[in-house]
Amino acid sequence: MLLKTIRYIKGYIRIRITGYSTERFLNACSHKGIVLWGLTPVNRAYEMNIETKGFRQLKPIIRKTGTKVVIVGRFGLPFFLHKYRKRKLFFAGAFLSVALIFLMSRYIWNIDIRGNLSYTDETLLRFLASTEVTNGMPVSEVDCARIVKDIRKEYNDIIWVSASIKGTRLIIQVKENEDSLPAMDMAGTAGAESELGEAGNGEAQAMDIVADQDCVITRIVPRSGIPMVKEGQEVKAGDLLVSGQVPVLDDAGTVIAYQYHKADADIQGRTSVEYLDETDLAYMVKEYMDVEKIEYTLKIGSYFLRFGSIRNSYDTWEMNGSEKQLCIGENFYLPVICDKRTARPYRPQEKKYSKKELQKILSANFQRYCKDLDKKGVEIIENNVKIYTGSKKAEARGTLTVLTPIGTLAQSQLLEIPVIEEQDETGE
Repeated sequence: MLLKTIRYIKGYIRIRITGYSTERFLNACSHKGIVLWGLTPVNRAYEMNIETKGFRQLKPIIRKTGTKVVIVGRFGLPFFLHKYRKRKLFFAGAFLSVALIFLMSRYIWNIDIRGNLSYTDETLLRFLASTEVTNGMPVSEVDCARIVKDIRKEYNDIIWVSASIKGTRLIIQVKENEDSLPAMDMAGTAGAESELGEAGNGEAQAMDIVADQDCVITRIVPRSGIPMVKEGQEVKAGDLLVSGQVPVLDDAGTVIAYQYHKADADIQGRTSVEYLDETDLAYMVKEYMDVEKIEYTLKIGSYFLRFGSIRNSYDTWEMNGSEKQLCIGENFYLPVICDKRTARPYRPQEKKYSKKELQKILSANFQRYCKDLDKKGVEIIENNVKIYTGSKKAEARGTLTVLTPIGTLAQSQLLEIPVIEEQDETGE
């Protein structure tokens, strides 16, 4: 590749050799150090490439060998420039383009964020903009170390950040803590622990498990704490299931103190869940017309130029759009964006589902609901859901009897230790 580029810059000529002593011609060129390449036989002649410097040295060789040389073509930058030497505007435009590309290479025109799952690109881009990291900023002003530090400081669940510059592209890679608990669970637990932390000492560890719904306990396996209910017992939401306060007894069986723990247990309960899902009997279908309005927009920085229009007089139409940023290679982005928007008019047509289609839709929704319950560890033991069809809607409703995990952590209400009055020897 490098050799081809050098030869193109220097320029070369494609020649055709005819005569009876073409072999002598080739040997003489080799003896003189004239470089030939791309040798191919053509009819009773040979074609080959030769440098312009070597072509000027051929006269004595041609006279000595009695061969005839014909120029087939001229290639390379010198011949290209000579051909278009009168087109000054062309060269001025080429020079201006190179200058603009060089100037644009000193700025960031694309910010690529990778690895984000819970945070959208728009959210992270807004935060970066608040720290003055935006498209169009000079490459020399980009502080990758500061960007990493700011993101880590703002988002606690992002455990790793990398920022690098490639061409006119700022690439930010993040890794989130996938093992973190859901936001609600973390907030609830953190709130309980912070309140308990104010109690100080061992009391900060006292947490109970309470029922989060009405049910009948079918299984309870405690690992830490004292169980307060038995299997087969009916409980209400908020009832204490496992206490985190373990009593300490003396020889007489009297409570003299409490040990404080974070209650832990596997608890399962039987309960009923109401299910309801409905859908309309009628639905809308779009009947597209043979009309299409297209609008192109060329955006250069904050300026834009539109071609065409999506304006129309139809009552109903849908619009689709696509946007592409101009890029040279993989990482050299330019502040030029091509946008295309298409408007397609349609007539809305109302249609009705058949009974078979309604049953299929509602059954599919119910199956997805059951799969979601199974992922949460909920086992369905009785299904009383049926499909009903009305004049405007169809619905699947009924009751499911399930076995589900029960219990949530709650701050323990500290119990008072009974006070034992001491008696003197006379019994007074």
